[in-house]
Amino acid sequence: MKLRALLVDDESPARKELRYLLQDYAELQVIGEAANAIEALELINNLEYSVVFLDIDMPGLKGIDLARQLKEKENSPAIIFITAHEEFAVDAFCVNALDYLLKPINPKRLDQAIKKLFIQHGTANTSVSSPLSDPDEPATNNHPPKHLQENSATRPLEVIPVEQRGKTILLRPEEIIYIYTDKDNVFAKTQKESYLTRFTLRELEARLNPNMFFRTHRCYLVNIKRMRELIPYFNGTYSIVVDDHERSEVPVSRTQSRKLKEILGL
Repeated sequence: MKLRALLVDDESPARKELRYLLQDYAELQVIGEAANAIEALELINNLEYSVVFLDIDMPGLKGIDLARQLKEKENSPAIIFITAHEEFAVDAFCVNALDYLLKPINPKRLDQAIKKLFIQHGTANTSVSSPLSDPDEPATNNHPPKHLQENSATRPLEVIPVEQRGKTILLRPEEIIYIYTDKDNVFAKTQKESYLTRFTLRELEARLNPNMFFRTHRCYLVNIKRMRELIPYFNGTYSIVVDDHERSEVPVSRTQSRKLKEILGL
């Protein structure tokens, strides 16, 4: 059974970044988010969580105060503080926090905290997948999933079959501005339309020209030639403005931001 995680932070970008980093851990599932400690307490009172990733400095009830309340609960969740403030470390020790991480999150420190959590819960599988692994594929000693091994010799896609209103349309890769997932579906976005595909995002990443398409995020592939602006965002992340009709913004994770800057020579 997967460990249940709750993310508590008053800043939405911070929760998004943490959720992205945690998706690499197959034995951990984020099933709740809260923007303040009061919301978090209500969620915890209605569902049993294995771990709470908790900011300290939030409006209203502080994270430390919430941790003190949780300490008194039977079967209380583990607490991993994630904060920009070093000065609360002693207080965190007093409430038996499992770990105390400083923002911006260092992935290696996060990994150490998660391993502590797995040991505490007796979870054997502490392996993680690569940042670009498909969320549906289990981590397997860093070997690529079987279907990708089989597809690796398949020639690149010159056209991509997509569906719209019962018709199958063939898109050329250069027509596609970005590709994204929405729940269980994958869509190709052109200048004005979004088309449903039958590929996974991982399959498209493997079969499209890597000099044209870049995986910015676990949910997005972007046509590099259709990028128009790179906007600094939160915690070392970026947003890309693309040149579709809506001037859409596509998120770039922190890990992929570094790679993108190298590609662009920044």
